[in-house]
Amino acid sequence: MNTIVQWVLDLMDSIGGPGIALGIFLENIFPPIPSEVILPLAGFTAAQGRYSVVEAILWATLGSVTGALLLYGLGAALGMDRLRGIARRMPLVDVADIDKTDAWFSRHGAKAVFFGRFVPGIRSLISIPAGIDRMPLAKFVGYTSAGSLIWNSLFVWIGFQLGDRYELVERYMDPISKVVYALIVLTALGVLVWMVRRSLRRSHDPDDHIELEKR
Repeated sequence: MNTIVQWVLDLMDSIGGPGIALGIFLENIFPPIPSEVILPLAGFTAAQGRYSVVEAILWATLGSVTGALLLYGLGAALGMDRLRGIARRMPLVDVADIDKTDAWFSRHGAKAVFFGRFVPGIRSLISIPAGIDRMPLAKFVGYTSAGSLIWNSLFVWIGFQLGDRYELVERYMDPISKVVYALIVLTALGVLVWMVRRSLRRSHDPDDHIELEKR
C-alpha cells in the first residue's frame, strides 16, 4: 500500500492535477487504495505551490466522478434481468431478494449515492446498483459530484492546512477506516447467516417458501 501511495505522490509531482484525478479514479475502482491518504497528499502538494487548493479539489472530484461512471456502466451492462438470472443459479439467494433491493434503491437511490460517498468501500460499490437500476445519468452524476466534492474538499483542505504534518491524517484515519471496513464485513456475515438460516428453514418447511413467494 505504501508503494501505491508513493506512486500516486510521484504522479502528482510529475504531472500535477491529472495525477490527483488518476489516483482518485483508481481509488474508486480499487477501494483498498485509501482516498483518506491520497487527498491530504494532494492538499500537501498544493501547499507547496504545485497547484491551487481549488484545482486539487476539482481534479480529485473529476477522478471520483469518472471512476463512479465506470462502475455505473458495469452495473448498467449487467442489468436487472441478468442479475435475476444469476440469482436463480446461486444458492441461498432468492430472486425476491433482488426485487426488494431494486425497489428499495428506486425509492432511496439518490440518498444512497450521495451519502455513500462518505463511507469507505461503499462509495465505490454504490455506483454498481445505481447502474443496474438505470438511475438517470444526470441525477447520478449530480449526486455523485456533490458528495465527492464535499468529501474531497474536506481532506484536501486538511492536507493543505497540515502541510508537512499531513501524515497525521493517515495515523488517525487508518484505524477509523479499518473499523468501518470491519463493520461492513460483519454486516455481510450477518446477512449470510440470515440467508443460510432461511434456506434451512425452507428445506424443512417448503410451504414457508411458497408463502413468501406469494407475498
